[in-house]
Amino acid sequence: MYIVLDLKQVIIVRKDLKMGIGKTAAQVAHASILSCEKARSKNIDWFKEWFDFGQPKIILKVNSLEELEEINEKGYFHNLPTAIVRDAGLTQLDPGTATCVGIGPAPTQLINKITSGLKLL
Repeated sequence: MYIVLDLKQVIIVRKDLKMGIGKTAAQVAHASILSCEKARSKNIDWFKEWFDFGQPKIILKVNSLEELEEINEKGYFHNLPTAIVRDAGLTQLDPGTATCVGIGPAPTQLINKITSGLKLL
């Protein structure tokens, strides 16, 4: 019998940066790919199952760098695949600006321990 895990990926975006829609979309895509790669090397079973069952994602928001860094640290502390995105600075932001954090793919219940209080983007 094949058991399907409840897995998802969450991307958290800084709203205080006031990025344009296209810039935000690009940063979210970076976070998704970076945390996917972490998941693939950290827990291939989570990655494969998430990938095979539609790659569910939730996009959430925070209002500051401090909140973003706190979420990133919590994900790391809970041994989840996490990745923080730092912009190259070629368009709207200064080089090195932290824009997003990707967490997962990982079990929903583990991610929710960290992100349940955040609002949807």
